[in-house]
Amino acid sequence: MKSNMKKATLSFTCAGLSGLAAGVQAQSSVTMYGIMDAGVEYVNHASGAGGEGSAVRLVSGGRNTSRWGLRGVEDLGGGMKAVFQLESGINIANGQFDDGPDSIFARRAFIGLKSRYGQLTLGRNFTTTFDYMLPFDPMGYAPNYSWGVSSTAAAGRRDLIFVRSANAVRYDGTYSGLKFGALYGFGNVPGNMKTSSKYNVGLGYERGPFAAVATFDRQNGASDSVIPADITDYIQGIHAGVSYDFGAVKAMAGYRTYQRTFRTQQQTQRSSTYWIGAQYEVTPVVTLSGAVYYQDVKNSDGGDPTLFSVRGQYALSKHTVLYLSGAYAMTGHGKLVSVSRDLAGASDTQVGVTVGVQQRF
Repeated sequence: MKSNMKKATLSFTCAGLSGLAAGVQAQSSVTMYGIMDAGVEYVNHASGAGGEGSAVRLVSGGRNTSRWGLRGVEDLGGGMKAVFQLESGINIANGQFDDGPDSIFARRAFIGLKSRYGQLTLGRNFTTTFDYMLPFDPMGYAPNYSWGVSSTAAAGRRDLIFVRSANAVRYDGTYSGLKFGALYGFGNVPGNMKTSSKYNVGLGYERGPFAAVATFDRQNGASDSVIPADITDYIQGIHAGVSYDFGAVKAMAGYRTYQRTFRTQQQTQRSSTYWIGAQYEVTPVVTLSGAVYYQDVKNSDGGDPTLFSVRGQYALSKHTVLYLSGAYAMTGHGKLVSVSRDLAGASDTQVGVTVGVQQRF
């Protein structure tokens, strides 16, 4: 008898908790998501004084950077919602965090509010420029191979897009085909609001198959740093993108102007980067992409590097694709160039080929 009563009590409690959970679920949700991406890459001219050595290596995130994260939303009523997101980069090759051993949620870590007037978030986030320009890169900022994020100018320079900001307040709103975004990153330096601060604004327009964006960003240097000394005064960028969707084919073009000034006598670094390309949906499961990136390096003999990039992908399912990417990079005046947006070059030309698989969840 006592055993039956215990079973009945347990059943009632479980049913009550299930009902409570269902009520909570109706008001809020938390989603775990991610991208697992890995492949094998071959590159020539990978090492040596004359770049004669080649390499075959396992790479993590050839199509998109591997990651996992949590995003949540709670309905607060009256059209207001609370939102949060935590996201971490993963290096599949070794199982470590992509941004270093101490960077658990280095990609995103923010909380905010959302309503019909837009979304306001606080924390570490991608910049307005990054999110606005991403749809205008035919290769989707793929590590293998795109120079949409950064390119390999002479002397190891990386003239790159303003990707993320810590200590950031960000606003995003959409109004009848127009969208506006702004971000301010606090430097968190007592007595000096300018030091290490960042700001970024963007404007976009979309109507039918046509879309266009323009952004401006500036990052102020940490003028009081000593270990290591930060000699940067500021880094400034202007970006623009345009696209047109013809149906099976979507054409895209982008532009970046980059400027980095110093508090020393070092010459200001300037460059302009252009790209153009398209994505072609051959069938519902086969997509081809191609792009050309060109960087005009100012104030120095930077060789003006160029990257030709192509990719084909085959969808095994809604979540899993196989891909084959290839690229050829070249530069002039004996400067060094790499097909990678992250690795230094060892020759004035390089060929790269990657075959990989990606799964989204």
